[in-house]
Amino acid sequence: MMPERMKATSGSKKGLEASENPWGEAAPAKEAGSHVVPAIVPANPEVAAKATRRRFTAQYKLHILEMADACTEPGSLGALLRREGLYASNLATWRRQREQGILWGLAPRKRGRKETVRNPLSEDNEKLRRENERLRERLRRAEIIIDVQKKVSQMLGTPLEKTEEGGSE
Repeated sequence: MMPERMKATSGSKKGLEASENPWGEAAPAKEAGSHVVPAIVPANPEVAAKATRRRFTAQYKLHILEMADACTEPGSLGALLRREGLYASNLATWRRQREQGILWGLAPRKRGRKETVRNPLSEDNEKLRRENERLRERLRRAEIIIDVQKKVSQMLGTPLEKTEEGGSE
């Protein structure tokens, strides 16, 4: 295509008009002397910043499935899909959803991870576990302090008083 464009741009008035449009799309013809020269209109190069995801309602899906089920002639299903701008995979997915449950299966669902239902007892259980761990750590420190007190008492030769339970303070 590039050599043809270079040929078209060399010398003649026709070449200048053809080279003005880099996209090469033809438009209504212009009269240029005895020759008819097609006017070239550039295509719109704009692309949407962010594509929007198409969402189909359950009623629309059911309607399309009914129409697809009614297609009996060869090529009629393809014509339906082209007319509606759908893919065959859409039909397969929608049929599977219809088998799962008519409106519930066809209803649009939010994409991504589904929110898990939290058990209220699990929060209480976790809170009690944390409290239990905190109290164990506190008990461990208290036992270390008591052991140090016993050793200091033995080194200084002062006896510790016995408690009623049989332990020392």
